[in-house]
Amino acid sequence: MKAISLFSGAGGMDVGFKLAGFHVVAANEMDKHACETFRANHPESTLIEGDIDACGDELHSYGGVDVVFGGPPCQGFSVAGKMDPSDPRSKLIFSFCNIVEKVKPKAFVMENVKALGALTKFEEVRVALLSRFQKAGYTVTIHILNSKDFGVPQSRERVFFIGVKDGIKPIYRPNFRKYVKAAPTLREVLIPLGKPGTKLNDRICNAKVTLAAKPILRKSPYAGMLFNGQGRPLNPDGWASTLPASMGGNRTPIIDDNHLYYDKDSWVEGYHRHLMAGGKPQGMHDAPSYLRRLTINEAALLQTFPENYIWCGPSSKVYSQIGNAVPCELANVVACCVKNTLSGLQDTETAIVDAGENLELAFA
Repeated sequence: MKAISLFSGAGGMDVGFKLAGFHVVAANEMDKHACETFRANHPESTLIEGDIDACGDELHSYGGVDVVFGGPPCQGFSVAGKMDPSDPRSKLIFSFCNIVEKVKPKAFVMENVKALGALTKFEEVRVALLSRFQKAGYTVTIHILNSKDFGVPQSRERVFFIGVKDGIKPIYRPNFRKYVKAAPTLREVLIPLGKPGTKLNDRICNAKVTLAAKPILRKSPYAGMLFNGQGRPLNPDGWASTLPASMGGNRTPIIDDNHLYYDKDSWVEGYHRHLMAGGKPQGMHDAPSYLRRLTINEAALLQTFPENYIWCGPSSKVYSQIGNAVPCELANVVACCVKNTLSGLQDTETAIVDAGENLELAFA
């Protein structure tokens, strides 16, 4: 089956769709560093570099492909941003729609932040988007999926708008059940990679870890703000929180190497207990030297990119490419569900719709 990739970034969704057996014939991205990364890893795909609205004619020439997939920029809908639907980047979901209307694939997958699919604030945007897709002849279902439920060592919720041409069986929540699997812990993923500075883990972040003068406490030591910047500590015995596109510098998550590699008591947990008991914050530069930032290699693994993936551009841009990506394994799950329904291979059991679970998410 053939597919077109839009807003391709570094190619995370492309990895997942290729693993599912799709041939990605064309892709579109405008960030020059992401384009370099994409070309290095997906030479078989024709990359159309530039603004999607300016590249429409070239993309339209691929009419008749089976699937169009992509994740338009999410900053206008993200809780990490201003959540402003008037943000110019928010309009790019309709640029995605334009391509679908012209190319007329059998199915499409549009990924974005959870808020676009869940918040009342964006209901008007959703209605307008769904109306366009319905007029183009698609039945659309909306799915909010958490990566950690599908083997990704990261709690990362995203919304997927999945549309199929009228007459093709829609994809419902039960279709995903066969792909549910436990995610490994950070410890299980990171230790085989090797310590920072070694051959497979050589792209380190040198931003110093400093303590907040006025820490913001939460029940969990891995929430709140114990450190300066927006990089939160990660628990080696759990999953990562959502890796943001703002990684790089002091916004990069923090790892306790003594806890990770030597299984010593967590300094973060001990310091959190001290503060919760009413203790005074330590000085800004009193963080122990074994607290350090997540490396590029580690961040890529937590997004389930292959270990040998080639990253292009300065470190800050690479961190951004990783944080903007859809985890490859999650993309693969979605791609497999789409391929199954296009092939008529939906399991009888999973094709049965639980109305209470799905009725409000189906639009035709």
